[in-house]
Formats: sequence, structure tokens, C-alpha cells
Amino acid sequence: MTATTEAELIKIMAEERNMRKAAERLFLTQPALSQRLQTIEKDWGAQLFIRSQKGLTATPAGELVIQHAQEVLQKREEIMEAIQGLTTKVNGTLKIACASIVGQNWLPKVLKEFVEKFPDAKISLMTGWSSEIVKALYDGEAHIGIVRGQVDWKGKKMHLFRDTLYLVDRELETLEEVLNTQRPFIQFKSDSNYYQEIQQWWQRQFSSNPHRQILVDQIETCKQMAINGIGYAILPSITLNGEERIHKIPLMNHDKEFGLTRDTWLIGYESSFELRQVQAFTEVVQDHARCLYDFYKK
Repeated sequence: MTATTEAELIKIMAEERNMRKAAERLFLTQPALSQRLQTIEKDWGAQLFIRSQKGLTATPAGELVIQHAQEVLQKREEIMEAIQGLTTKVNGTLKIACASIVGQNWLPKVLKEFVEKFPDAKISLMTGWSSEIVKALYDGEAHIGIVRGQVDWKGKKMHLFRDTLYLVDRELETLEEVLNTQRPFIQFKSDSNYYQEIQQWWQRQFSSNPHRQILVDQIETCKQMAINGIGYAILPSITLNGEERIHKIPLMNHDKEFGLTRDTWLIGYESSFELRQVQAFTEVVQDHARCLYDFYKK
């Protein structure tokens, strides 16, 4: 049994915490998996897992071996990526961390073209707030990140596109009507940077708080509630396809000359951008960003 196979077995057992489920993932029978575990425990000279009706529980020794297994697999993946970077073929795993709004509304079309052009490449995608994306890059969980707003990043940073923020509602047609309406202001949870931008804009525009507010946990929920006439919301143009039957009022800056906007960036370490799968993805994502820029100019 090679070290890599042992590491994969230990990792999957730790993830599943169940012999039957782990055996299914490993394409083994439970007796075969039990035999392999016994061999591994004999090699380490310690019991790694305690079995009970609730499943598998790692012993203190097991926790150390699990950590070692994770490090072995991570190192193997890094070496494989380095080797693949020496070839002309685009393969290996592309690990992307993406802001949720972009991941839901724009990235799927980009990934569709990427997998069609480079079928040998694998994709690992995580979504979250921009602050979580930056942390994923710091922790080595992603090669590149797609973030929104002003992000403090010292590595490579490429601007993708800028979209406008709109106040959307089925009834309200002007910003002036907001002060007199009893309709609720529907907001969605977001990173502090985005929330702060909205709050600052509101304070510049109005002298009082919204009469009623509703807070939801997802931007899509917020959008659907506004589309269905429950209240008004502030949404970025990337979430709107133009087919919604709602009024879209741009959030004008205090000088009334231009609307409030939000930028989207591609970030990562220089070493990550040297990987062939990252280079290939960068080309595809920039092409789509240019198309979006041309669309917004119309």
C-alpha cells in the first residue's frame, strides 16, 4: 500500500466518520476496509479510530495521523500541479474562490466555456463573502479569487468589470418617493464593505432611516421578494437580466453626476498565475469581462 493510498483512506474515513460510507467512496467492501485500517494501525502502532453505533471517532493518535494524511495529499497535489505546469496541455485542478453574487450570476457562463475548451481540467469552486475569499487565498485553499469592492490585496490584482447599483421596486419610480413610502426596505446579509457602502450612500441621500426593514440571508431571496412586490431593494446590475418587471433607479452619487458602482476583481499570488490552468481560465474570464463591459456601454 503506498503512502498516498493510505493517506486517501485515512482522509475519507475522517470525513465520513462511518465505515459503510467510507467503504462506498473507496469502492471497497466493509471487511476489506476494516482489514486495511488494521494494517495501517499496526504500522503506526496505535489505534486511530474508535468504532461505536454513532460511527467512527478519531483517537488523539488518529488526529495526528489524519493531519499527516491531509498534508501528504496537499503536497502531492502541489507537485502534480507543478509537473502539469511543465506540459502544454491544460489539466490539473483549478481551485477558485468566488464572491457569491458573481458565482451565482456570472461565473457559470465562464465555467461552461472553460470546461468546453479544456475538458481535461478539473474545477474546485467555493463561494462566500469577499473577506472569506481573501482568507481562502491566504490559507492556500484556492489558486485565484474573484472578489467585489475595495479589497486589500498585495498580490496580483486584475480588474474585471464594474456594475451599477440600483434601487429596484414594483411601485417606486424615483428616489424621492422612498422617504414617503411605507414599503419595507429589503436587505440581504453581505460583507461589511458592501453594507457600509449602502449605509454611507443612504446617509448622504436621506436624513432619516427607512420606515420599515426586512433582512434576508441571500441576495436571490432579496431579489425575488422585490420582484414579487413585497418591498424595495438595492441590487447590483449583475443580478438583473433586464427581463424583470420592476423599476430600476440608479443610486446617484451625492454630486448627481454618476451612479454608485461596484467593482469586481480577479486576485491571486503571482505563483498561481504561472499555472497553466489558471492562465487558461484568466484568458476566458477576461473575454467574458470584456463582453460584459460592452453590454453595459450600450
